[in-house]
Amino acid sequence: MNERTTLEKIAPTVHEAVAEGLKELGLPPEMVEVEVLDSGSRGLLGIGGRQARVRLTVKSAPVEPETSDPAPQPESAPVQAAVPQVNEDELLRVSQQIVTDLLEKMKIQATVTARYGEADEEGVRPVLVDIHGNDLGVLIGRRGDILNAMQYLVNLIVSKQMEQWVQIVIDVEGYRARRERQLRQMARRMADQAIKTGRRQVLEPMPANERRIIHLELREYPGVSTQSIGEEPTRKVTIVPEQK
Repeated sequence: MNERTTLEKIAPTVHEAVAEGLKELGLPPEMVEVEVLDSGSRGLLGIGGRQARVRLTVKSAPVEPETSDPAPQPESAPVQAAVPQVNEDELLRVSQQIVTDLLEKMKIQATVTARYGEADEEGVRPVLVDIHGNDLGVLIGRRGDILNAMQYLVNLIVSKQMEQWVQIVIDVEGYRARRERQLRQMARRMADQAIKTGRRQVLEPMPANERRIIHLELREYPGVSTQSIGEEPTRKVTIVPEQK
């Protein structure tokens, strides 16, 4: 393991800075403490070009996950036996309050609610934070890049406050539901293209939660398989036609 106990990284967004730092340290998220020194302007407001700066500090005693998995899988939520261990009402309250505070600092008026989503195959229920209001396009950005950056930042803040990793999904006026429908339609269209041409179809770079939608949509789709290639934050899904 890298001998350094602290590392500072600068990147266009907090998400990218943290991802680059974790890659350089060779550690999963739960083994470091993240301090946001400068959130930059693009990740929160979508205005200007100031880059984000973060400091990653390696924990002296890494948290042992409850499962036997050695590390988080790239297409699933980070290792988080967290939700069953914390006070569920407190987790909802903290998640809602953190997002509300961020919006107030951004001078954006909106209503914030928090609830639990459906449990995944590992029995973990994500916290779903919904933001409703007028003229909230600034929170979404191009293809959800600002929303994804804010979501990652909130995950870091809440996880640090709860002292263990939790999964939080933030949505603005139903954007993610609309985006999911678009991704599912695109996945099937590109799968048909892969079958028709016999060639791999490489999709645009996507965050992990969107790549997972593509994988799930085509998991039982006849004639193709999927895989992720590349490194964060430009990791992509490739649709591979089956050999005849």
